Amino acid sequence: MNKRNLYFGLAITIIFIASLSLHSCIIRNPQPEDCSTVTAKIIEITKGPSFDIVFHDNSTDRYYINRGLENGLNLDSLNAKVLNKTVTLHLPELFYGTSEHIAQLAIDDEIIFTEFSSNADATED
Repeated sequence: MNKRNLYFGLAITIIFIASLSLHSCIIRNPQPEDCSTVTAKIIEITKGPSFDIVFHDNSTDRYYINRGLENGLNLDSLNAKVLNKTVTLHLPELFYGTSEHIAQLAIDDEIIFTEFSSNADATED
């Protein structure tokens, strides 16, 4: 009976740790202060799985906009604006490191894509 309780407790602990780890990988409402800023020269833009847009830089790194094609972005217009240019990416920080998920994409001062909520929603009295 004692071994059974030990195994049960161990199983519950493993399930708890696994669910906590998976929950912390979900990116919700990213904010600039929760992101790392990376600059990269984009050499290729492709369609990824689930309507993602994947940006390949001049090293082996790849970054993606989650469901970018579903949200009105277009591969042809992105190729015209971004291809062979150096961009600034905001990538959310997770507990295990920096994500490859793009929260904001900009060239110089022009924001091409952002998930950041603006403070313009505040109303004046």
